[in-house]
Amino acid sequence: MSINNNNLTIEHLTVSYQGQKALVDISLQVPAGKITGIIGPNGAGKSTFLKGMLGLLKADSRTVFIGDQPLNTQKKRIAYVEQRSALDLSFPINVLEVVLLGTYPKLGIMKRPGKKEKEEALASLKTVQLEEFAKRQIGELSGGQLQRVFIARVLAQKADIIILDEPFVGIDMTSEKVIMDILKQLKEAGKTILIVHHDLHKVAHYFDDVIILKKKLIANGPVVTTFTNKNIQLAYGDTMGDIIIKGVADA
Repeated sequence: MSINNNNLTIEHLTVSYQGQKALVDISLQVPAGKITGIIGPNGAGKSTFLKGMLGLLKADSRTVFIGDQPLNTQKKRIAYVEQRSALDLSFPINVLEVVLLGTYPKLGIMKRPGKKEKEEALASLKTVQLEEFAKRQIGELSGGQLQRVFIARVLAQKADIIILDEPFVGIDMTSEKVIMDILKQLKEAGKTILIVHHDLHKVAHYFDDVIILKKKLIANGPVVTTFTNKNIQLAYGDTMGDIIIKGVADA
């Protein structure tokens, strides 16, 4: 499969809540073979952008393609990890079972994971350095361990499009490094990787491209030309923008 078939194209995405526009006419392309970050102030519509794009929220308007195919026909190629705060960690499911969920999209209706899928799931857990946690309940894990389990699920799914909502919030540095190393390997394999991120000090270190939102699209493109003082101020305002710019420069 050509790497260009993993490009993600969003056209005219508009989402409203209770009559108020949460996102207004967002059109852009997320390139394959790169890690793209989404940044913006609280309430900018970052998570709404992901959910609206994926059809998890009703959109006023929305056209999305993977390569030249409509997203609705390509959902098996997408792995989405939402914020951990949205998950019920009291649900009785162990680590291996969570990772095995990644194999279901390609198994087909009424089929269950077999020996092959279990071996792939265990291999994915080994990649994230958690193979010894296979039988542990997810509610017993730390934030970093849990996030690594979700990345293992992504690996088991073998998806072409990987979408992560705030994956680094509240996790330890070891887990963050493990996850970033894996994402860089997936990038080299031509995957499309899209990440909502809040720590602006790491934008230039983690991402190739960046999308800056404030209900509307402020800017998007390569970090070196897009993550600029002007665009930061447009998104965060002059006062907060100045604080952010100084903090990034001092990092």
